[in-house]
Amino acid sequence: MVSENTYNKEEFASFDQYFEEEMEKVNEQLDQEVLIAMVGDVNAGKSSAINKLIGDDVAEVGAKPGETKNVKRYQYRDRIFFVDTPGLDDIVREHSEATIKFYKEADIVLFFLNAAGTVLSEGERKSLAEVEKMNSNVLIVLNKIDAADEIPEIVSYIKKHTNKKHAVIPVSSKTGENIDDLRNKMLDLLKKKKKDILFAKSIKAKSSTANKWILGASGSAAAIGASPLPGADIIPITAIQVGMMVKLAALYEKPLSKERAKELAIATAAGNIGKSVFRQIVKTFPGVGSAAAASVAGTMTFSLGHAMKYAYENNIDLDAAALKSIYEMLVNKKESKV
Repeated sequence: MVSENTYNKEEFASFDQYFEEEMEKVNEQLDQEVLIAMVGDVNAGKSSAINKLIGDDVAEVGAKPGETKNVKRYQYRDRIFFVDTPGLDDIVREHSEATIKFYKEADIVLFFLNAAGTVLSEGERKSLAEVEKMNSNVLIVLNKIDAADEIPEIVSYIKKHTNKKHAVIPVSSKTGENIDDLRNKMLDLLKKKKKDILFAKSIKAKSSTANKWILGASGSAAAIGASPLPGADIIPITAIQVGMMVKLAALYEKPLSKERAKELAIATAAGNIGKSVFRQIVKTFPGVGSAAAASVAGTMTFSLGHAMKYAYENNIDLDAAALKSIYEMLVNKKESKV
């Protein structure tokens, strides 16, 4: 096992500070609530899309036209709430106090359109205009793309007639196509509100979020140009790497002590997880891009992140020895296929 003496005291003081700061950020998020408002006709597939997004049965499916008369509030786990509002015509006509309250307080408004129907009807345009008056955090979800043709043209049409104010995400709640993209767009909005970790850890579908965070951290680590310590081939432990470890542990709801995080960081650095190992791992987990591969900092961060992800998804008790075994397994797995 690598000794703490491999690092100087100043670096370990920084590690302790970064770890405590990141843990504080996570704990602050866990005391929040996330409110997501859904608006769209009953045939737009709101409920099925949310169930696919979360990876669990959250909202009722199979609603018939006219069945949703009142605002429905679905609670998922402790602090995630989805609000399904009445039909679009009802919103414009009634402006119920409860509906307006949900729109104003919502962290995100998902405005659903049916790709297999009349996209952006006059009623839908009026409803979108009303929603925009109350909340600017709107994502337009074009659902049921599996049942329609010429989706790029439809997306362009929506953007043109909404002045490109909002992201338009074409999805299929039936096949799951582009659901990861919708989830990532939601996480980007929630990050601005410091609620992305809370939302991500609460849903069952975690793998794509982990990949997003690992790629982001490895790219950032590469960009800052972290360099090896003289004569040691060890990367200084940065706030980026510590933040990634803490977020992954929170995402998978796994305990991570400061001592264990430090142990993993040392094992990765002192284990010389260099370019050759990186090239093997990146073939197993494609998508890191050239930016992270361009520096030792990016390489180390990417490799550490995916090793942690693998351990958490396979219920492996992660310590320095397990980390080494995962690195070796990933490399051997790829080499055995050559």
